[in-house]
Amino acid sequence: MDKTEKRPLTEHLDELRVRLIRCVIAVLIGFIGAYAFKEKLFAILMKPLLAVMNNNGTMIFTGLPEAFFTYLKTSFLAGLILASPVIIYQFWMFIAPGLYKKERLILLPAVILSVFFFAGGALFGYFIVFPFGFRFFLGFATDSIQALPSMREYLAFSSKLLLVFGFVFELPIVITFMARLGLVSVDFLKKNRKYAILIFFIVAAILTPPDVITQAMLAMPLILLYEVSIIGARIFGREKKQADEATDE
Repeated sequence: MDKTEKRPLTEHLDELRVRLIRCVIAVLIGFIGAYAFKEKLFAILMKPLLAVMNNNGTMIFTGLPEAFFTYLKTSFLAGLILASPVIIYQFWMFIAPGLYKKERLILLPAVILSVFFFAGGALFGYFIVFPFGFRFFLGFATDSIQALPSMREYLAFSSKLLLVFGFVFELPIVITFMARLGLVSVDFLKKNRKYAILIFFIVAAILTPPDVITQAMLAMPLILLYEVSIIGARIFGREKKQADEATDE
């Protein structure tokens, strides 16, 4: 980055607008493509719940337009996930002009790893958290009380968890990148580990349903990812690259 070349605020806003438009177009394309498979996509989304239900896997809708809008929202969720590589790429490219030359070299790995970690978080939520969480909630059913989840409620519940797990798994990428920019250090991360763990449990309590199992299944991966972040900060942190960066500056 050449500090003598400062771009005006309007130019930054124009670039932000262009990149947001690209993200919207990517989501729209993904939505249109996903809508053709809306029933199959919702069936895949329902699979973890139906696998632990005892009423032959029955799900209901309580309003006439509910199924239609649920399929629309399912397609939008699928479109958002399909467009996530584009969204992540646009985010990193937006901040690229503010980086030094050697810092830009890690952008491509950061984009690839961001997509990988987001997908990994969503898959973790789907294959690990969903079965345990649904089994816990359905455990309150009795012979006289049966669960009949509606399509709308289930979509809202499951989509929130998928996106939450996808985004929180970006933690190592964000912290490692901050360390590369010199914003945090390994010593700082180690010193504040106990506060980070407390924050993770608070965040898990806010973002997940009010049960201990789901909260723990979000907080524990966050703690593990924090340790991964420390390793990433140690490898790619500014302290080890300071001499190289000083040359570019």
